[in-house]
Amino acid sequence: MLKAITQFFDSHFNAGDGESHTVDQLQLASAALLIELTRADNQVDESETRKILAILRERYDLPEADLEELVTLAGQENQEATSLYQFTSLINDRFNPQEKSELIINMWEVAYADGRINRYEEHLIRKISDLLHLSHKDFISGKQIARARAEKAGNS
Repeated sequence: MLKAITQFFDSHFNAGDGESHTVDQLQLASAALLIELTRADNQVDESETRKILAILRERYDLPEADLEELVTLAGQENQEATSLYQFTSLINDRFNPQEKSELIINMWEVAYADGRINRYEEHLIRKISDLLHLSHKDFISGKQIARARAEKAGNS
């Protein structure tokens, strides 16, 4: 995916075993997919970045230092050919269907953060949904839930 993010994972989370190690990898794999979504339409919008930070803080409870470093690395990285497999395979191995659906909802929330859904954002969410072996129903349901949340927050 993004070389710097991969190096970040390797340097921070390849040593040691255990449940917290796995949780950290999963959180960061999820964060990387959310960050990749902001690049889908070639316009990184500040509202999308703020939404990612809110999701990472509230739902994944990432330490602030790791959060800032990950976001900085993603922002500095030039666009490269993406390989989502390294992240989606980890998520497939460890997330249950509900956790996968919540990740898709989070992605839709990021997409809605700027008040509009770009076709490239929708395509990337669809692609990730497929890679996570979620049904079309889960894909659409996630979109509807995120739209309702955005409307409630006044983002649409």
